[in-house]
Amino acid sequence: MTKATQFTGTTFILGGARSGKSRYGEKLVLNTKLHPVYIATAQARDDEMRARIAEHKNRRDANWTTIEEPLALCEVLSNHAAPAKALLVDCLTLWLSNLMMAGKDIEEETARLVALIPELAGPVVFVSNEVGMGLVPETAIGRTFRDHQGRLNQRVAHVADSVQFIAAGYPLILKPENK
Repeated sequence: MTKATQFTGTTFILGGARSGKSRYGEKLVLNTKLHPVYIATAQARDDEMRARIAEHKNRRDANWTTIEEPLALCEVLSNHAAPAKALLVDCLTLWLSNLMMAGKDIEEETARLVALIPELAGPVVFVSNEVGMGLVPETAIGRTFRDHQGRLNQRVAHVADSVQFIAAGYPLILKPENK
């Protein structure tokens, strides 16, 4: 895995499953030397997800503050973003899934998040999956999820200061463009 660079403002990290997105985001946050805050959106609904959550927790030391919030992401960001903290939101894909399962208005929640991002004090890293590069889902709910995720990713990328695509642990800088 490549060395994470220093960042300020908002960084949006995209990539496929197991591409190294979370590890890269963790390095970005730690490189700030600010208090690291991990905002986890996952819910442990089965043994496999419990194991994934445990793997992520085991990578972080006691210096991290962890906030587990599957739905109220905007409220958590508003309450915890500060110049002395660096936040990592892992991940928007699970947040979206949770919103859909809870019957929330996806467009409204997306608009709230996108409006909030430029107002956040202190650096924030958002992690999300790029789900539109694979097979077309067989089910209507799968296609609806893919479409919502694509729109969410586009809108967050538009307001983020930096957008990076991670493949095999290495970043490709999408925004700002390399000069």
